[in-house]
Amino acid sequence: MKEKEVKVLNIDKEEIERKLINIGANLIKDENQINYRFDTDDGFLKKTYNGYLRIRITKNLLNGEVKHTLTFKRALKRNTLRINEETETEISDWESTAKILVFLGYKQKRPGYKHRRSYKYDNIIFEIDTWDEDTYSKPYLEIEMNSEEDLERAILLLDLDRSQVTTKPIDELSKE
Repeated sequence: MKEKEVKVLNIDKEEIERKLINIGANLIKDENQINYRFDTDDGFLKKTYNGYLRIRITKNLLNGEVKHTLTFKRALKRNTLRINEETETEISDWESTAKILVFLGYKQKRPGYKHRRSYKYDNIIFEIDTWDEDTYSKPYLEIEMNSEEDLERAILLLDLDRSQVTTKPIDELSKE
């Protein structure tokens, strides 16, 4: 699956959520996540594929369902939109899967904890992400869309500050 996305930094979560509700966006997700990244000590996946392996444990706060997903995510392009390719599969036993990855030479990084509320308006998905302090201390809005036109529409719909739109991944943002 290919996803096209950007992040909007330095947001007021309550204001963004109010705007989304006012335009008629539908709440589609409210979840807590634990994200474990894996790579070799020398960053083989990052250097070779501009990507990483991730195990995500998701607790759906709307229905209580818990899901475990293994994903290989790599960045294909990063100009006005960040285009990623994601290959993922649900797994039944995340701890055993993590052990297998370690046996294969990948190191499990410190987990990142995130709360995500997602809204959908037409074919645009708006995700309000709040990470733990150690991962990234400020909430941001992630927008997934099909085209640059959709991005422009999203910016206008929510009256977003264009100077806060970025295609940087979370690991780069947390270093800044």
